[in-house]
Amino acid sequence: MNLAVRDIRYHWGRFLLTGVGLGLLIGVVMSMAGIYRGFVVEATAILNAAGADLWIVQKDTRGPFAESSRIPEDLYRSLAMIPGVREAAPVVYQNVQVQHTGRPFRLYVVGHRPGAPGGHGALVAGRPIEQKRYEAVADQSAGFRIGEMFRLGRNRFTVVGLTRQAVSSSGDPALFLSLVDAQELQFKKSGEAIRNDRGRIEASLRAVAQVAPAVARLVTATVEDLTENTHLANAVAIRLAPGADASAVARRIEAWKHYAVLTASEQEQLLTLIVIDKVRRQIGLFTTILLVVSTVIVALIIYTLTIDKTREIATLKLIGAPRSVVVKLIMQQSVALGVIAFTVAAILVNSLYERFPRRVVLFPSDELMLMAIVGIICILASLLGIRRALAVDPLQALGG
Repeated sequence: MNLAVRDIRYHWGRFLLTGVGLGLLIGVVMSMAGIYRGFVVEATAILNAAGADLWIVQKDTRGPFAESSRIPEDLYRSLAMIPGVREAAPVVYQNVQVQHTGRPFRLYVVGHRPGAPGGHGALVAGRPIEQKRYEAVADQSAGFRIGEMFRLGRNRFTVVGLTRQAVSSSGDPALFLSLVDAQELQFKKSGEAIRNDRGRIEASLRAVAQVAPAVARLVTATVEDLTENTHLANAVAIRLAPGADASAVARRIEAWKHYAVLTASEQEQLLTLIVIDKVRRQIGLFTTILLVVSTVIVALIIYTLTIDKTREIATLKLIGAPRSVVVKLIMQQSVALGVIAFTVAAILVNSLYERFPRRVVLFPSDELMLMAIVGIICILASLLGIRRALAVDPLQALGG
């Protein structure tokens, strides 16, 4: 007969409640692993949707996702002529805050040329941007509806399409605009700022205007054109021709165009190892602490259960039961506790993960690994109870 099963059946209420309580703790560990995976997936969502093989950014920067970058918009024309380049398109990225449903809401604006590299993935509703101005495609998590109008900056936009799982590395929903709209939103100054700039330029050229008015007017007009220029981009996304060598094309661009070039894999590495590095380490540390706490809790539970069965264990020893019977009793109960806890955790997390404010990604491999870790924890934790059980004096069975 299996003594562990008989003992569990006799104390099933206490054992089940203990397993559920431990399962809640294991569920937090499982959630942490899913949240970490979610951070990685979210950090690379915009990058993967863009479909670009190379990213051209400002020299000596690691933009446009890891840091700020600003380059001329028309750079894409000369890049498109380089052998091995199939398509090149300027893109603009910006974090903004809007009022939606009566509350402030953060969005990650992506300005792109429809159909070119740097845009969004497949739509789940509506259509892509077809007009040059004032249309938008939003991620589902932003809460917009097809046909809804909202104000952003100086203009009002209409949502014409919805995509899914397109968020920034900080979890803000993406909002895809035409390149012109995004450029105006990021680079066009307000009327007050333009007037202030003109006043400063006129003040600095006042002495020149007294000597050479024509030169002063020409310089003023030129400076104003430069300061009020919105034909800029944060990066140029390049899609290579089939069979093209990405490293060779990158070297050619760096040598002749004097811009920094990042491959898609380098961008992914920047996003996953640098941009979310602190979050990754924090979650890893918290998960480790929870696993250690789980080990201690299981050990204490098994030790307490062993103390409660002191007379039963002493009786087994008194009638000549081998030590292996006692060891199996403790270890099987510990493993059974782990099975109950993991089952509760898996059911709970898989039922609720879609309600989390940040994306939770649960891979079967991660769940199997956690199940193995829980098994190891239970086996290690049972050693304390086994040590206590083996130290029980058989004569205690004869006590009062």
